[in-house]
Amino acid sequence: MDFEIINGSVTALETECLVVALEAEGVLCPSAAAVDQAANGYLTELVNSGDISGKAGEQLMLFKVPGVQARRVLLVGLGTAKERKDRHYRKMLKGITASLKKSGISSVAFAFDGCASYRDDVYRATRQLVEWVSAEFYQYDETKSKKSDPIKLENVQILLSEDDTELGEGALLDGVAIANGVSTARELGNLPGNICTPTYLAERAEALAEEFDDIHTKILDEDEMAELGMNSLLAVGRGSAQPSRLIVMEYNGGETGEKPHVLVGKGITFDTGGISLKPGAGMDEMKFDMCGAASVFGAMEAVAEMQLPLNVVGVVAAAENMPGSQATKPGDVVTTMSGKTVEILNTDAEGRLVLCDALTYAGRNYEPETMVDIATLTGACIIALGHHATGILSNDKELAGALMDSGDYASDRGWPLPLWDEFQEQLDSNFADIANIGGRPAGTITAACFLSRFTEEYRWAHLDIAGVAWNSGGKEKGATGRCVPLLSQYLLDLAEQVEVDEHDHEH
Repeated sequence: MDFEIINGSVTALETECLVVALEAEGVLCPSAAAVDQAANGYLTELVNSGDISGKAGEQLMLFKVPGVQARRVLLVGLGTAKERKDRHYRKMLKGITASLKKSGISSVAFAFDGCASYRDDVYRATRQLVEWVSAEFYQYDETKSKKSDPIKLENVQILLSEDDTELGEGALLDGVAIANGVSTARELGNLPGNICTPTYLAERAEALAEEFDDIHTKILDEDEMAELGMNSLLAVGRGSAQPSRLIVMEYNGGETGEKPHVLVGKGITFDTGGISLKPGAGMDEMKFDMCGAASVFGAMEAVAEMQLPLNVVGVVAAAENMPGSQATKPGDVVTTMSGKTVEILNTDAEGRLVLCDALTYAGRNYEPETMVDIATLTGACIIALGHHATGILSNDKELAGALMDSGDYASDRGWPLPLWDEFQEQLDSNFADIANIGGRPAGTITAACFLSRFTEEYRWAHLDIAGVAWNSGGKEKGATGRCVPLLSQYLLDLAEQVEVDEHDHEH
């Protein structure tokens, strides 16, 4: 599917389907008004006869509209100004793509004239269109004997004024890169645990390095991790026949010697809970427990495709958590790479056990500018924030704010939770420096408190994506690819700052 920015007269566009919009109360947007004029008031007539009113989500497919080159015109309702929020915009695009799929159209041109989004931001609205239309055409068929039919839609055009073309082109390139990153993250998340093992993730990282010259990959096996003292990470995979891996992807787009921004992903490729076994119902969804890792893969791909002028390192702690004769038992004490000891009171609080060693490794080897970890860490986050927002916890207010702003702009939102010292006491242990759980109250916060003990020297933030990484049950079941858009936007903002600084320096 190719996206392109086009200019010119809306009535002269040669496409199988032209999408134009009208607002509530039947007010035609400029492109729709131009079509109406060419068709001698045909659209106005439809509004006056009550066929369409401009209500949010309304659609009317018209054939052989006089005066226009397009074979079909799809008229869509935008609703009132209040109904131009991201949620409505995305729902509208979902409705449009459903119509396009049904009719098997191969080319479409969108002419929204900036009316579809509540923000007057050509770049953002264009990028969202690219990302969200792409997402609607994602289909999983890797483990099906009958493969999906090829996507019939080949060409997507976005009509912009000549003044907005350059902005639109940038939005399109960024949007395609982020959409590809989201697809990669969804694909990795959706693969079953018998295929997507720690070894498989390591192979995917090596494939990424082959695809992009700026990415270099390093894989640590269990012996190498043991030598470094990563006993906490290794404790999680001990019950499994699948060997654990630490996966490191280095993207070098910035100056040599410039401190990198590090992304650390939880890659539990299947989580039974270990000896603290989870209930059986819905346990199949624990293949999604590596969605933090998947979002790191997606973000690294997007960054490399956008060629951002930054150094970024993606670290994935990959393990399978199984009950076996070698498995870690509740009450066991391990020594982490940092030297701190941990009493493992619950083997199902394993994400923090792999992450703490990965964070120590990243800190020691890269002395990062910022460090962000991404994990499906706690069910408590779903209780706190539902399935709409990523939990953001950080030891640095500015970093937390930057991530929140990025999520807001990318429409992949996060919300901050406190990380006060008072919560740390819940992790006290009689037998080690720290316990791996802090009881039911504030579970998301105490999990982050645990990680904060291993990131004290760095600007660090933790993203808990347990509520947003996948959809449960029904036709929508599957990985969402969040929070690739948030991470990509965060890195885009940093890259923009680099470019501003360079420009100032030159002058």
